[in-house]
Formats: sequence, structure tokens, C-alpha cells
Amino acid sequence: MTHHDHVRAQLHAIEALLRDHQLWQETAPQPDAFESTQPFCMDTLEPFEWLQWVLIPRMHALIEGGHPLPQNFAVAPYYEMALDAAHPSREEVLAALLALDTLFGDEA
Repeated sequence: MTHHDHVRAQLHAIEALLRDHQLWQETAPQPDAFESTQPFCMDTLEPFEWLQWVLIPRMHALIEGGHPLPQNFAVAPYYEMALDAAHPSREEVLAALLALDTLFGDEA
């Protein structure tokens, strides 16, 4: 499998996890929510919304376009802070995001 294939597979795993835990939304946020200048659109989107509506589609677009993928990229640290410690899906989501982050580390 190519690096792009590994990233694609992990993105699909994250999507499946969000769907399994009923965290996947059927309706997109309002367009102005995407105009945020904050990292992760933290002032306009909930953390799971950002995953679904920003990260996953943008990464798929890079892969499908054959574009280079980011290097030294990590999202799990934000989610470690953003997700409430009592959230029932927290540990599974963090594990999936850490697996994605390892694909963008120095050794990837």
C-alpha cells in the first residue's frame, strides 16, 4: 500500500468510528462556519464537525488529486484538549486520530 492508501484507509476508519458512535451529521453547518480564522474552526465548529466537514474532505481531495500530503501534521493533541474527559467515544477517537498522526510524523 502507498502512503496515500494508508492515509485514505485511516480516514475511512475515522469516518466509520464517527458513524458508529452517531457523531456523523447529515447536514453541513452554515457556510459562514467555515470562514473562521481560528485553528480547527474552534470558534464556529464543534470538534467532530471539523473532522467531518473540513479534515476528512480536504485530505481526500489531496489524495484524489495526487497532491503531496502534509508533513509533521498532528490533530490528536487538539482533540486531547477539546474532548471532554467523560465523552463516551473519547478514547476510541483519540486512538484513531493518533493512528492518523503517525502517518504524518518524521518517520512516515
